[in-house]
Amino acid sequence: MFVDGIWHAGFGSEVSHVLNPATEGVIAITPRGTVEDARAALEAARRAQISWCKVPPVERGRVVRKLGELVLARRADFAQLITAEQGKPLDQALGEVGATAEFLFYAAENARRIEGDILASDNPNEEVHIRRFPYGVVVGLTAWNYPAALTARKLGPALVAGNAFVLLGHEITPLSGLFLAALSQEAGLPNGLFNVVTGKGPEIGRALVEDPITAMITMTGSTRAGQEIFRSAADGIKVLRLELGGKAPFIVMEDADIDAAVAAAVVARYTNCGQICTCNERMYLHRDIADEFLEKFVTQSAALTIGDPTQSPDMGPKVSREEVQKVARLVDDAVAQGADVLLQGGALSDGDFAKGFWYAPTVLEVPNNASPIMRNEVFGPVVPALRVDDFDHALALANDTSFGLSAYVFTQNHRRIMQTPYALKFGEIYLNRANGEQVHAFHNGWGQSGLGGEDGKHGFDGYLRKQSLYVNWA
Repeated sequence: MFVDGIWHAGFGSEVSHVLNPATEGVIAITPRGTVEDARAALEAARRAQISWCKVPPVERGRVVRKLGELVLARRADFAQLITAEQGKPLDQALGEVGATAEFLFYAAENARRIEGDILASDNPNEEVHIRRFPYGVVVGLTAWNYPAALTARKLGPALVAGNAFVLLGHEITPLSGLFLAALSQEAGLPNGLFNVVTGKGPEIGRALVEDPITAMITMTGSTRAGQEIFRSAADGIKVLRLELGGKAPFIVMEDADIDAAVAAAVVARYTNCGQICTCNERMYLHRDIADEFLEKFVTQSAALTIGDPTQSPDMGPKVSREEVQKVARLVDDAVAQGADVLLQGGALSDGDFAKGFWYAPTVLEVPNNASPIMRNEVFGPVVPALRVDDFDHALALANDTSFGLSAYVFTQNHRRIMQTPYALKFGEIYLNRANGEQVHAFHNGWGQSGLGGEDGKHGFDGYLRKQSLYVNWA
């Protein structure tokens, strides 16, 4: 672990083994953190933040920018590490490293954008000043699907805003956070401002969330995990930013550019082996174009290459055996409830796939919207499709969910395009394009997909709290 600028093995004796998803080989052994480790990291962060918040923001931004530059300088090594611990193809890992740097660069740019307000008072000889200050110590909890980019997305704005940061990366993919910690030391970040602990969420994660030093928690993960954090943070009235699960509908109308829609649907389903919270999770296809769309989609899905992620195929492995088993159960249940299998990919376990956690693209057509595979997040290379009668029918089915992260709509009808943001209850909507956020926009979910949000000026503002100062000079 990395606490107060020092590498150490922690206070406990238990360890976790980090596996390569493509080979099942052990690539690292990390400490399983304890309550004592959580406390030590938080105390180091609290001490460091007292001085850091007094550093001019532009100086804080320069250090964060230097960290981004070092990420790019070590791009090849970083990408290989991500591929080894997470399993995504190397070219996609290189893309993640690029995004990691961009998150840091954008955060650094915000150093000159910490603004307040001066308001006229209702009283004579008085003004009202609204100022922004850091929270103090921020705890970051990240998911395994993008272990580097998700860390930078939170770390950069937290530091530039004047906070200290304690990271608990996911136990499956802890190495990316540790790599960033090493680079932060090289960038000149003062000791204690960025601490990285390792271990299991129910153990050290709960300790980090419940500790009174923690002022804010920013987390990316499942809805179930978010609900647990919400409960654990309740007694301390902690500030929460939660990006949780999704079940993105992919709507294609009869007037859509079918080839463009198919291409986007493939990218939005199978990138990172379908392990993205904004992935195409369920397709609603107008009856007039459903046959054409599905024929082309199945053909392109079947043509995707699967294999050694270091060779940059279209798809690498799933991240764990448990993830493969979860996806297989959802498919089996859907078939048992009447789904037609249009492309039978399924779990792979022979030949080149005898080792590792592999699942091939699978396409289903379901009879109704009630199937669990239409309601529960798959987070894998499986997609169900359902035919719809018209746009209103598609919108109603798309909104019939507790999730509200992302949605897709393909149509050339201007009236429908303008109706979409009012009709779809999702925080992020992609119109006639595949997924992929931009650092200066805003990424947030509605409903059980979370609260708070990240990125852009709105995301940065979330790492600052406001103070009202009444200045009377009478």
